[in-house]
Amino acid sequence: MITVYGIPNCDTVKKAITWLKENKIDFQFHDYKKQGITKTMLNNWSKQVSIDVLLNKKGTTWKACTPEEQADAAKKAGAIQLMTEKPSLIKRPVVEQNGTVLAVGFAADNYAAIFGK
Repeated sequence: MITVYGIPNCDTVKKAITWLKENKIDFQFHDYKKQGITKTMLNNWSKQVSIDVLLNKKGTTWKACTPEEQADAAKKAGAIQLMTEKPSLIKRPVVEQNGTVLAVGFAADNYAAIFGK
């Protein structure tokens, strides 16, 4: 099963979900805010894609972090701890299937290549 991880009010997540529905791809949605995220899952993802890809430094949540938190995020363990505490820092969406990260973020061309559409 494909799982889309994100927050429902994120425009990028909405675009990804719309694309998946329009292309008749079954998925389940995991809401970080309601269901949380584990360090184990973030560690698994960080073995497949770099922390720089997973950690969203462009959003308001990052800008609201203290200088100490931002400095701690320079190391993998600190970044994972921070993303666990503040899931809005995770770039969205993360699309996963059977433990394998298929995509981070949304680009229609990339999704078409991944899903053979």
